[in-house]
Amino acid sequence: MTTTDMTKTRAAADHGRRPSIPEQPTARHPHAPRGGRVSVAVYAEDLILQTGMAQQLRLRPEIELIPEEEADRAQVSLVVVDLVNEATVQLLHRLQRNTSTRVGLVVGSFEASALQTLIEYGVAAVLRRGEADQNRLVHLVTAIAKGEGVLPGDLLGKLLDHVSSLHRTVLDPRGLSLSTLTAREAEMIRLVSEGYGTAEIAQKTSYSERTVKNVLHEVATRLDLRNRAHAVGYAMRHGLI
Repeated sequence: MTTTDMTKTRAAADHGRRPSIPEQPTARHPHAPRGGRVSVAVYAEDLILQTGMAQQLRLRPEIELIPEEEADRAQVSLVVVDLVNEATVQLLHRLQRNTSTRVGLVVGSFEASALQTLIEYGVAAVLRRGEADQNRLVHLVTAIAKGEGVLPGDLLGKLLDHVSSLHRTVLDPRGLSLSTLTAREAEMIRLVSEGYGTAEIAQKTSYSERTVKNVLHEVATRLDLRNRAHAVGYAMRHGLI
């Protein structure tokens, strides 16, 4: 082997022994979502609101701002208005038809009476414009994209009051509930969970045995449950009894 060949061999061996330099991790914004950027379409009632909101969101790496002509493919539709009026309701109604997007509302002035409208049209989150700094906007958008809901504290309290009132004035008098079970169904499944048979349940609830069987069959069919034990397990897991 020539001197030149030996030199090349030693150089190759030295190269193989050199410790590799680890790649530096790419810097990640502290608020960036793990699943990648959230695509957002902004709907504002005037150009000033549209421009200001777009400018806030465009600065953040977590957000992909969708142009107007591609708005239907956005994960989140952000509606920015001064107040909830007829034009806002019409827009929310239109956005509700797009099942691939979830809707958030940034509003200047908000009345608690509008809560029912927002619920009906599928609004997932509300933020008052006076509180809409960049971080809160990004938190709102990422929460919506994850399937979460966001409400100011006072509106959350009013929503709970609204649900309670709905129970008292509408559902309770009709033997209904907001769960997947009616009051009668929940009572019968509770009795099943305590080991009672059809005849005993009929006696305790003052229904005929046929009615008891029909009610339990209806629950099993509606919820795709295999038998009574499965129905009891389902109801317990979901806090229905």
